[in-house]
Amino acid sequence: MAGELEGAKSLSGLLSGLAQSAFHGHAGITEELLHGQLYPEVPPEEFRPFLAKMRGILKSIASADMDFNQLEAFLTAQTKKQGGITCDQAAVISKFWKSHKTRIRESLLNQSRWDNGLRGLSWRVDGKSQSRHSAQIDTPVAIVELEFGKSGQESEFLCLEFDEVKVKQTLKRLSEVEESINSLMQAA
Repeated sequence: MAGELEGAKSLSGLLSGLAQSAFHGHAGITEELLHGQLYPEVPPEEFRPFLAKMRGILKSIASADMDFNQLEAFLTAQTKKQGGITCDQAAVISKFWKSHKTRIRESLLNQSRWDNGLRGLSWRVDGKSQSRHSAQIDTPVAIVELEFGKSGQESEFLCLEFDEVKVKQTLKRLSEVEESINSLMQAA
């Protein structure tokens, strides 16, 4: 069986499938699909441990965000370990990581973000043109537009309007927050 699991093309395909499944959210890539497409001649009871080993190696490399020196040291250790990988497999894994590291890292970063992020902020000062009270017309107002969203999804926009009193209150609160942060930083 060892010779059947040595093929560089099949191993590269297996690593790609594992990355698609584990890091890019493609649930359709199953153990059965990988086995049937890449290693149909290998019995399932021999394929499963091999798949688990490759999945573990790939997850270790990705979670440590290994640079190429760390990768080489890790793969060398894996080749010397009993029940580890062959030098040919290490070469395929190294080549795979060098070409997929950036995309896997970006995917892991995107998965680790739980909430919307601030994508953009713009502001301007306008003169109020409509009001229930004629005395408020032509008074300055600050308009703040915030753009929120998750990566790969459409943005949501929030528009805030502040009169002079609200601007002063907001600046006072921001000043209090800044003082709190400064006092915490000095205590540390």
